[in-house]
This record gives sequence, C-alpha cells and structure tokens, in this order.
Amino acid sequence: MSILKLILILTVVNLLPRILPVFFVGKFELPDTVITFLNYVPIAALGVLIFPGVLTAVETPTHGVLGAIFAALLGIMRVPLFFVVVFSVAFVYLLMFIM
Repeated sequence: MSILKLILILTVVNLLPRILPVFFVGKFELPDTVITFLNYVPIAALGVLIFPGVLTAVETPTHGVLGAIFAALLGIMRVPLFFVVVFSVAFVYLLMFIM
C-alpha cells in the first residue's frame, strides 16, 4: 500500500468521528445535568495535563506542589493569568533558594 493511500485512509478515519456528530447533536436535547458535566471536562483535562509537570518540572515535587498551591490561591483571588504565571514562577524560584 502506498503512503499516499495510507494517508488518505487515515484522514477519512480520523475525520468521520469528528464530522458525523455535528449532524446528529442538533437533533437531541441534552439534560441540564449532562451539559453541566460536559462543562467540567476541559477543567479536568487541563488538570491532568498540568499535574505531572508540577511534580517533575523542578528539583523536588514539594517545590512544584507549593507553586501550584500559590498559583491556585492567586487564581482564586482573580489575579490575571499573566501575573499568576509570572508570580508562581518567581515564587518557586525563591523557594528553590530558600529550601
């Protein structure tokens, strides 16, 4: 099988599950509990992507966890995202010198 045929087949197989739901989702009315559940999926996915980096990005996992807690506190205080990132990095950097 040529590479071009393989790429075309894989493209069709990949696009079908992405395009077909568009035609069927509009016909169904989802319950409010399902919609609420689906609203939390991006938050959970983001947590799964970030948490391993928190534990492995610095010398000890303790620094990473403390930096994540500091970032969460800044987020709860509604600090803009740019400053959350900058202040959290600075906080972990200072922790590495202190501890």
